[in-house]
Amino acid sequence: MDYPNFFKTSTGQHPYAYQQTLAQAQCTSRLISIPTGLGKTAAVIHAWLWNRVHLGHAEFPRRLVYCLPMRTLVEQTHSVAGDWLKKLGVHWDDGRTTHSNKVGLHMLMGGEDAAGWDLYPEENAILIGTQDMLLSRALNRGYGMSRFRWPMHYGLLNNDCLWVFDEVQLMGAGLPTTAQLAAFRDSFGTAKPCHSWWMSATNDPAWLATVDFKPSSLGTTIELEDTDKKSDRVIRLREARKVLKRSKHTSAEVKKLCAEILLEIRNQSGLTLVVVNTVKKARELHAEITKQQLSTPTSVAPILLHSQFRSSDRAKQLSQLIASENQNRIAISTQIVEAGVDLSAATLFTEIAPWSSLVQRFGRCNRRGTEKDARIFLITPEKPIPYNEVQLKEANRLIDELVANGANASPCNLANIPMPECEKPASKHVIRRRDFLDLFDTTPDLAGQDIDIDRWVREIENTGISLFWRAWEGSEKDQTPPTEGFPAPQRNELCPAPITKETMEWLAKGKFKLRRWNHLEGFWETVSKEFGKYVLIPGQIYLLPSHVGGYSPETGFDPQITKPVEPIAVGASGNNESNDGDTLSAATWQSIAEHTNHVFQELTDILGKTGTFQPALPLAARWHDLGKTHPAFAAKIKPELQASPAASSHKPFAKAPKDAWRNARDKSDPNYRSYFRHELASALAIIHPEVDSIPDDLRNLVAWLIAAHHGKVRLSIRSLPDEIPPQDVAKRFARGVWDGDMLDAVDLGDGVVSPALTLSLEPMEIGLCQYPPFENQPSWAERMLKLRDSNDLGPLRLAFWETLLRAADQRASANNP
Repeated sequence: MDYPNFFKTSTGQHPYAYQQTLAQAQCTSRLISIPTGLGKTAAVIHAWLWNRVHLGHAEFPRRLVYCLPMRTLVEQTHSVAGDWLKKLGVHWDDGRTTHSNKVGLHMLMGGEDAAGWDLYPEENAILIGTQDMLLSRALNRGYGMSRFRWPMHYGLLNNDCLWVFDEVQLMGAGLPTTAQLAAFRDSFGTAKPCHSWWMSATNDPAWLATVDFKPSSLGTTIELEDTDKKSDRVIRLREARKVLKRSKHTSAEVKKLCAEILLEIRNQSGLTLVVVNTVKKARELHAEITKQQLSTPTSVAPILLHSQFRSSDRAKQLSQLIASENQNRIAISTQIVEAGVDLSAATLFTEIAPWSSLVQRFGRCNRRGTEKDARIFLITPEKPIPYNEVQLKEANRLIDELVANGANASPCNLANIPMPECEKPASKHVIRRRDFLDLFDTTPDLAGQDIDIDRWVREIENTGISLFWRAWEGSEKDQTPPTEGFPAPQRNELCPAPITKETMEWLAKGKFKLRRWNHLEGFWETVSKEFGKYVLIPGQIYLLPSHVGGYSPETGFDPQITKPVEPIAVGASGNNESNDGDTLSAATWQSIAEHTNHVFQELTDILGKTGTFQPALPLAARWHDLGKTHPAFAAKIKPELQASPAASSHKPFAKAPKDAWRNARDKSDPNYRSYFRHELASALAIIHPEVDSIPDDLRNLVAWLIAAHHGKVRLSIRSLPDEIPPQDVAKRFARGVWDGDMLDAVDLGDGVVSPALTLSLEPMEIGLCQYPPFENQPSWAERMLKLRDSNDLGPLRLAFWETLLRAADQRASANNP
């Protein structure tokens, strides 16, 4: 099959010349500058599918990461990509097994992700998400996900990926971060190559220039070719006529503006799209048009679409919108329809916005080129928010010029207008090399806080949180938090909410408690307040009792709604992860040797398929669970079951049936240790001089891989708040490990036996160790920082290798019950 037939098989159309050029070009970072409506999404996805999947070209990375500026675009792009994969016969939808040469398709939008894409780093996958979800993961601070899984996504998204940034003019503060990330991957080095494609109808290479990234390093820009411009299809689309005129009323005159909209379209057939600059204004216009339409019994209720919906409700609203293209219906939306939404309205009313945004909005009017009387009405906004006066002044100037030259906003005419200098996406905050290095360590600071990455991911004024509503025993009066076993928030439950004055006041005045998962203690804690208002952290997930309102499936998040929210039904799986908890359960008892052999087999398979050679990884797999010989680990298992016939032949235990584990808060066993981490005990054993079977040149790397394999022990070792100390106050302690603890000799499988050891926590101190067995040896932090800062290793390779071991460990637990 040649490329044109490959493309036609999934899309039903022959490719444009530029699409075929991209598919045949070398895989390197580049710009793609194509007018709206001419198949950019199909071009990049098919170029990757053709090379990586069909031809098996290894130069194309195994993960295609499709980054969009807005949530609404994610579901639509995911749906379209899924259709293409199915028509090509390469869609993988199992979710829990290897891909069998097919392509995994995943949305990264926060909440519990059942697909577990990060457990299959050796398989081909398409990952689609918003810039806040994807960039936060690439910075090792993934929004809306378990903090202990951050390093896995960090490792995979910075290795073996082709990043596609769609509609870069909408990315704001995230755009310079994309360029800096490309520069960091080059300077720090990766285990597997990464490339970036930036695309838009309004692309300017200068937008990507940062302190570390030079646009001159990019490959040839992909643009429409002469053959494309001469085709009848492209001519029809590029010359599609759209007459511009200014609205008689501003958006401050809500009643009059809505009356004008209804008057202008009274004799029109087709969809009328109203695009405004804020969610609040969209809600106002929707409510007023709904009210005024009551006098017309035959009218169809208007559709409201913005970013602040739960995903299932948002998808429903978007489906209604797309289905209404040929109906006499009104849809009110925000900027989310600017990009990626394949929609053609007969009439467009839009608030004036920056020129690049207007170009995108104009592209939603007469998109097919079939309307003979397409019109665009320009509304003066009440306030410039979320833009600035300079941008709107420049947009008004260009509108006047366009009106003076015939008022036709066809794509062909718009292409002749240079992009204003003020349109360059804002870059007040540019992440620097030191910032990026600091993010490698996910350990909170001494106050329990994390580095705030929001300024590098999106505009500060657009920061937000995710809310979800549930009912539980005691939630009606909000007297008690959810009990143990309360399922983790699922992706389809989450609703984005802005951190605005309106939101803050609603939460502060409500007679309910806002809750957040405490990963340290493992419960839903009440969020603290300062000066009477909740302290909200951008990107985090918060729980509300369903009776408090604040949401409607038809209008989305709205603090004015008092009607109880209907919770979305969720399964019992997907519990929240805490510092003390792990997935330790299995269907049967497993010894350390048995489980280790399974991990080793899984890792060998992953290394073979990814072509990864790192001798420290097999060693880490063999020694990773040595710390489970510690008495504190066995103390987590019910003593009466440890002596059962089913368990007796599997000691020392690595895995046990679900009903064998004590309640997380059961502290009755004398060997119980709060916050015990077996991987810390394993890592301390690896650097112990008496373990002589680990080569000295690999010892620190093996120790890092072992310590990091649950995401909870990182660059430093320190005790946690409320950790129970030993009675001997002179003893060091951290994460449930105490100075002088003993590890018994143990069979690790395949003939490897670890010696009996006495653990020392002296490496947790700063500076050279002073006492045996670590006398004159570097501290733990010094060892790990040396790995991070090594030119041959570096943060991105370390994170990738860590992820391979973690994936093997988790797959062994799931696949070998």
